[in-house]
Amino acid sequence: MTPVLVRQHLPHAGPVSRADLGARARDWSEIQERMLVPLYEAVYERLEVGAGTRLLALGCGSGLALLMAASRGAALTGVEPSSPQRLTLARERLLSGAEEAHARGDIRLTDRSPGDRADAGTPAYNLVTAFEPIGCLEGDAEGLVGLLEAATPRAERGAPVVLVGWGPPERCATWGVLRAVAGPDSMARAGGPDGPPGGIGRLRQTPRDDLEEAARRAGLRPDGSGRVACPFGYAGVDSALRGLLSTGLFDPAVAATDQEQVDKELTEALHPYRRRDGTVWMPNVFRYLIARTP
Repeated sequence: MTPVLVRQHLPHAGPVSRADLGARARDWSEIQERMLVPLYEAVYERLEVGAGTRLLALGCGSGLALLMAASRGAALTGVEPSSPQRLTLARERLLSGAEEAHARGDIRLTDRSPGDRADAGTPAYNLVTAFEPIGCLEGDAEGLVGLLEAATPRAERGAPVVLVGWGPPERCATWGVLRAVAGPDSMARAGGPDGPPGGIGRLRQTPRDDLEEAARRAGLRPDGSGRVACPFGYAGVDSALRGLLSTGLFDPAVAATDQEQVDKELTEALHPYRRRDGTVWMPNVFRYLIARTP
């Protein structure tokens, strides 16, 4: 498995305890993951996800998108190779109280390659999703292409594959906050020899055809796209800090400076998005691409 797959889950500034990783995964599950619910809903509605859907979710995180698909009657396989802590939370979400579905094989979760959970009797998937957005950091599409190449042989011919990226920087408040905190110089340093694996770390403006290029490299045929507004709303600055840091997007900045400095700069960068009642509201737009397997 390529080391680039750890890009958005592991801090890169020294050893990290299991407790810290667990706390970060919990912050993602309880605070940040729900910000993408409008995206999940839009995709599931457009593709008519329901009882006949056999879904393979790549980078399933702590399982919120899977839970929403399960509520529509879909059979699920979730793959989370990067964060054992998030996968543990997904199992808690999806399998506790769902023994009957688990016994039928309707819900499967794994940290291994998509093909490792399949056997001769496993029906081909008719939908593949990769909901973790790409596009903020240089090289962050590499791991996605590898996962897609492993997954598509397990899907039906012509099955839809959904890829997600950040929208235009001018429509994403989080992009401005990330740039204010890290800056191009800090991100470039973090992507050096002692920085994140796989050459990831350099802040960049998202190319318009990023998702199409990833799809083509994985042997897929682009077949439609859409944009969805996904504002990031938080109860306060502390909640915003925990949620944003749980994404891992600020890890290169931490590697270039330290956690205390990043916390301070992030708090300052969030000031324009604070409301009078203390809540934080950041408008963002995400783009999704529907591609088809050969």
